[in-house]
Amino acid sequence: MEKSRHRQQFAFSLLLSLWLPCCLAQTTPSNAATRTPPRAPTPSATPSPSPQTERLKVRLSGYPRKHNEGRVELFYKGEWGTICDDDFSIANANVLCRQLGFVSATGWTPQRKIWLDNVLCSGGEKSIEFCKSRGWGNSDCTHDEDAGVVCKDERIPGFVDSNGLVIWNRIEEVRLRSVVAMSRKKLPVTEGVVEVKYKDGWAQICDLGWTIKNTHVVCGMLGFPHERKVNKNFYKLYLDRQKNHFHIHSVACTGTEIHLAACPLEYSKRNATFTCEGGMAAVVSCMPGPLFMQNNGLKKKPKISSTVRLKGGARLGEGRVEVLKDNEWGTVCDDRWNLQSASVVCRELGFGSAKEALTGARMGQGMGPIYMNEVKCLGQEKSIWNCPFKNITSEDCQHSEDAAVRCNLPYMGFENSIRLTGGRTRYEGRVELLSSDSNGTQSWGLVCGESWSTKEAMVACRQLGLGYANQGLQETWYWDSSNVTDMIMSGVKCTGNEMSLSQCQHHKTVSCQKAAAKFAAGVICSDTASDLVLHAPLVQQTVYIEDRPLHMLYCAAEEDCLSKSAAKANWPYGHRRLLRFSSQIHNIGRADFKPKAGRHSWIWHACHGHYHSMNIFTHYDLMNANGTKVAEGHKASFCLEDSDCQEGVSKRYECANFGDQGITVGCWDLYRHDIDCQWIDITDVRPGNYILQIVINPNNEVAESDFTNNAMKCNCKYDGHRIWLHNCHIGDAFSEEAERRFEKYPGQLNNQIP
Repeated sequence: MEKSRHRQQFAFSLLLSLWLPCCLAQTTPSNAATRTPPRAPTPSATPSPSPQTERLKVRLSGYPRKHNEGRVELFYKGEWGTICDDDFSIANANVLCRQLGFVSATGWTPQRKIWLDNVLCSGGEKSIEFCKSRGWGNSDCTHDEDAGVVCKDERIPGFVDSNGLVIWNRIEEVRLRSVVAMSRKKLPVTEGVVEVKYKDGWAQICDLGWTIKNTHVVCGMLGFPHERKVNKNFYKLYLDRQKNHFHIHSVACTGTEIHLAACPLEYSKRNATFTCEGGMAAVVSCMPGPLFMQNNGLKKKPKISSTVRLKGGARLGEGRVEVLKDNEWGTVCDDRWNLQSASVVCRELGFGSAKEALTGARMGQGMGPIYMNEVKCLGQEKSIWNCPFKNITSEDCQHSEDAAVRCNLPYMGFENSIRLTGGRTRYEGRVELLSSDSNGTQSWGLVCGESWSTKEAMVACRQLGLGYANQGLQETWYWDSSNVTDMIMSGVKCTGNEMSLSQCQHHKTVSCQKAAAKFAAGVICSDTASDLVLHAPLVQQTVYIEDRPLHMLYCAAEEDCLSKSAAKANWPYGHRRLLRFSSQIHNIGRADFKPKAGRHSWIWHACHGHYHSMNIFTHYDLMNANGTKVAEGHKASFCLEDSDCQEGVSKRYECANFGDQGITVGCWDLYRHDIDCQWIDITDVRPGNYILQIVINPNNEVAESDFTNNAMKCNCKYDGHRIWLHNCHIGDAFSEEAERRFEKYPGQLNNQIP
């Protein structure tokens, strides 16, 4: 398949592609080779920028792989700008990382308007604005010299961010200690004495003046959306017999705080404990969200929002925030996005308060509309829709600014019953599970590798707290470092949304044909993952019918791009009727999409003059109202490359000359309508109403952060001469109600005729 593509004349380095800006400045950068060499800052500039009366805002931007690294941007005079990397050092990076709330920098790397140049910090400054430099806006740099930093992923105790929110304080850990024997064994613990980490142990909080607002904050920290009344008389009898160590008293939360440390409170003086005369240890009772409810006797479970969802996250309770409007899902812009607004989203989805409010599309970019900007929740709202916000205009935001959250979750202890062994890093290895026999004796066992796939690996990595699944492996003979040999689970089949493997379907009695340890299941986990999405409107805009002569279809027949009846045609006479369209496949995730197979196993196709890196990458199907496939049309093989990228992102993959194949984050692979096999053979299809369905990565062969957006569908009307597509959309773009109206059958993803 010869692709019509623009070839890039030069390649940027890997590091530079990570740090280039999402949105370049209005001015076009000049060639770095012709610019004036950097001059050292003059002694008079000490510090050169006059410190602002308002606290200087700093953020990390670009395309970082993690939240603690990226291109440095400063907000000055109502505009975000960058720092030039001239004279940039680890001392500068340390100052910036501490300003962002991290304890220190681990490195820095070269990366709008450039605000600072020739910055020289000693390392002890409280803000980058106090370091020597040329002064605000005085720079001779281009944007391919923007500075970036990598911060140590550890927060400074007591750090207050630019929105005035305490990220962490002297209270580092809070827990509920259950006093009821039966409740101690059940997770999550929803009721008990509030305790804070103190020295090498735990201390209590005096409940004098304790209010339901304090309880609300504590429950939110512990992953619970709501609180309940507690029977204090029951606890008083118990606590009077206990020796309590009180460390905190006079807590006065407003109820909107995301952490107890943000509330006004008093500590015991000189680190000594005190008595709580007239009171007792604070006790709270929390209401878990629906996902964490056991058989707790509630007649009615609380409902979670149907107009807000999280997408693209590796763990439960994290992801890009999407909201439903007019039956279509869209994203939220990150302007003014903070922990208060993020907490409203978390609680309405059945989680606790927000652990982090993420900006800059840190959980991947959306593809649909952007509905909200400058969301300003106070913290007590029931839904994000109840918060003040601005409607979006086309100039306001791009998907590179999509807001995301990480929510506090109840402690379930799932990670204690799974481990990886034999891997080179903690992110890979053979999966071992902890089980108990009838006597209560615990031992580790293996999982049968038969039927083990990416979806099961996704659940295992989530249970381990290790992010996304990069691969699910059915053989692990090369990781044989454990003396564990017994298979204790087989037939595992997950949807991919479960919190632990025990929640997936599996055999009641172990049944494994290849029971040797070398055939045990294994995983390779990753902090990031790709996410492929089709550009549905382009399919709708480019569709047409072509009657193509058979003598022009020999290559297509060789690559199995025609329906079965073509084999009986009178070659080379006659023609085939082809439904043609363009498809544009975007990678909106946080890792490049690369073929699972290495280049040593790619297959050369002389007919179309390139290597095929994946056997099956896309299915194209035309189906009738009952879901039966009426036309053959799948792409048997694919050559993957970057056709084009959004501004500020460089192409990295090109098929020509046995080049590396894949799709870079922020880029897309365009298969034009006039390329061989970019069609469905509808020669045998009768006139009527149909549904066109396209599925990318249909076998989940390559790991993605979200498989639910891999399919797209359109209504299709064919009168025997012309064809019309309408209502084209990604599979998860519409509300469930709109989807039910769209189709009368559940749909299929497996490309097989029923």
